[in-house]
Amino acid sequence: MTWGITLILLSIIAVPSLLLSKKPNAKELLEKIEPYQGWIGLVFCFWGIWGVISSILGLGWFASFPVRWTVYLAGNAVEAILGFMLGFGMINKLVLSKNEAAKEKAIALREKIAPKQGKLGVLGLIIGALMIVLSFLPY
Repeated sequence: MTWGITLILLSIIAVPSLLLSKKPNAKELLEKIEPYQGWIGLVFCFWGIWGVISSILGLGWFASFPVRWTVYLAGNAVEAILGFMLGFGMINKLVLSKNEAAKEKAIALREKIAPKQGKLGVLGLIIGALMIVLSFLPY
């Protein structure tokens, strides 16, 4: 359930236009979060990568719980991508600052993903809700 809640929170941060259209006073909250967006993105990027690695290591679950495993993998992949998008500046500064080739690849990857950030945010909301629902279902 924690994975789903964090994915929903990250998706809300990643899609501010969706949130602003529903609640006009949310702009103040988003402005308060903005200085920390890089750190939030960095943490969620690594959290998502860890989740993808965990789901691959737990591939045996696929035989018993294919839907749960697939949703878990997809949720963590979306979380890693959205975290990368939000924390790109911080990742660039802390991790990639010494390697120019890696920096250029990261910039190219970000340019490919950037137009899809809104769709990924909405997908993250849906998958996060699915993760929460699946956590309440019995095995």
